[in-house]
Amino acid sequence: QVQLVESGGGLVQPGGSLRLSCAASGIIFSMNAMGWHRQAPGQQRELVATITPGDNTYYADSVKGRFTISRDNAKNTVYLQMYSLKPEDTAVYSCNAGGWGTRPGPHWGQGTQVTVSS
Repeated sequence: QVQLVESGGGLVQPGGSLRLSCAASGIIFSMNAMGWHRQAPGQQRELVATITPGDNTYYADSVKGRFTISRDNAKNTVYLQMYSLKPEDTAVYSCNAGGWGTRPGPHWGQGTQVTVSS
């Protein structure tokens, strides 16, 4: 049974930072591309960032230069470090496993809320 458990969300002021974590189980983590997606109320889910087993990364234009995705295969965990947060970054952030390119894979976490507000 695949489980992806996100943590690290919360309320932060504009310009602040947060680090999200996603702990994976039930998959061979090191062999899976991992990704972060987000969905704001009333909007479609959008891809934020991905990282391949070989540590190649992709970022949406809206977060490039502000967010960093990384992975620790020893801990079966993928991270999303977010800097210079903006109110428009407010969304539920979900972890995804098994994707290819910008296409998400079949495994999703439950999501963690990130709210950027003063």
